[in-house]
Amino acid sequence: MVSEKVKISPILDELSSCVNEEGYYHLCWIQDHVRYIEINNTQYHHVSNSVFFLTPDHRWTILKNDVGTSSGYVLYLPKSILNHPTFKNLHITQVRLFKSTDEIPKINLAPGIEKRVQSILEMLDELISTNLAHKEEAILSLLNTFFVYCDGKCNIKSVISDNNAKATLVYKFKKSIDQRFTQEHEVSHYANLLNVSSKYLNECVKDVLHTNAKNLIDEQLIMRSRHSLKFTDKSVKEICYELGFSAPDYFSYFLKKHTGMTPSQIRKS
Repeated sequence: MVSEKVKISPILDELSSCVNEEGYYHLCWIQDHVRYIEINNTQYHHVSNSVFFLTPDHRWTILKNDVGTSSGYVLYLPKSILNHPTFKNLHITQVRLFKSTDEIPKINLAPGIEKRVQSILEMLDELISTNLAHKEEAILSLLNTFFVYCDGKCNIKSVISDNNAKATLVYKFKKSIDQRFTQEHEVSHYANLLNVSSKYLNECVKDVLHTNAKNLIDEQLIMRSRHSLKFTDKSVKEICYELGFSAPDYFSYFLKKHTGMTPSQIRKS
């Protein structure tokens, strides 16, 4: 059973370091009270609510302030499990896209998603230490759900070579969306930022992700809209302007078009 080799540890101690077990990928999900994570002698600060995807070649240390309370989890995955058929459509082994020493694969989870990820990892932590029937299937299912949430943020569903210029451009585009989608909704803005034409950017997105560039922007807007409507007391007008829409009527039209529901219907669902 491949899942028997999966390990998970909460980040509890003041200093946590990688376990030097050959052939393991490390996924560090970091919550609050962490001063920094050091990866291959480089420190990364302001990392709350981040997921780092690290290969066996990485050496990392996490330094935190609040000893005794959990500041996230470290998930240890053997290389063999990443080839399991459950993950075949996600290409998890490609999550570290470019294998360059200066590009650490980090994603920031959207508000709301972090709670779901926390629940998934807590269930894994509990499940791994049990002898329940169908444990293998449950662990694989939880891992798949975790990667599905991460997949929309960082993963590219394609086998990527180090010199794949289109994949590199799409990766930069996705990172730019994460940083700017509440202010900029148009593909042309991101194309100008990346010094390419909108047509070429869209062509690259279609080739690599089998969707179009505007869908990636809209996906982030929909996710944030749904979270704000369901988990905050902000008015529709406040959420509208917070996400960069010009007017509440257009915000409502956007959500109705993409989800089939108005803001008030999403809030009640």
